[in-house]
Amino acid sequence: MKKLVVLVAVIGVVLPVLSSAGEMEIPPKAHPDSGEWQALFNADLSNAEFPKGVWTVEDGVLTASKDEAIWSNKDYDNFVLDLEFKTADGTNSGVIVYCSDMKNWIPNSVEIQIADDFSEKWSSQPKTWQCAAIFGHLAAKKSMVKKPGEWNRFTITCKDNMIYVMLNGETVTVMDMKLWTSAKTNPDGSEIPSWLSKPKAELKTFGRIGLQGKHAGAPIFFRNIKIKEIE
Repeated sequence: MKKLVVLVAVIGVVLPVLSSAGEMEIPPKAHPDSGEWQALFNADLSNAEFPKGVWTVEDGVLTASKDEAIWSNKDYDNFVLDLEFKTADGTNSGVIVYCSDMKNWIPNSVEIQIADDFSEKWSSQPKTWQCAAIFGHLAAKKSMVKKPGEWNRFTITCKDNMIYVMLNGETVTVMDMKLWTSAKTNPDGSEIPSWLSKPKAELKTFGRIGLQGKHAGAPIFFRNIKIKEIE
């Protein structure tokens, strides 16, 4: 019998709905045991799409030399993505989901932000630009990112219009895309950056998964990138 699990959020308020996903709770209450899950990218990156020479893997750690994203070679609908990342001083990167246009991904996807919140540059920016935020749209409820040089863990659950972000053991961001009906202002009245020109409510809830490269001159490192598709 499939386990029925409940959860939907409206800007931080949890409301009950029913969602089925096999034997896995959605969203997970803790980081899952993803050891047997499928790797998003092969060890040789043969199933990834990216500009030649930009992304490399060494000792299981993925990094980029330029600000060019790396993409899954297939679309994903409902899924849980589990990974580790490590920042450097001033890192600004992200995990990209529901991307329908890789060449023009910024307005045509959802970005879960990665940032060195300890740096002066990013700590002084709006909270929606800081780590674990839905970039430009919804801030994390608290900062959980570790200092540069330490490994962090993300578990990102995408179920239809719902996105749940767990960082280092705590669910810090919950977004119902249906509430973001404007491309200019968020539901709380704050301004959306002009380059995010499509309301999240109008985006497709399936697409490629990507990782942003070496943005703002600082590197980003990823490892143990695993995915589990759900119903």
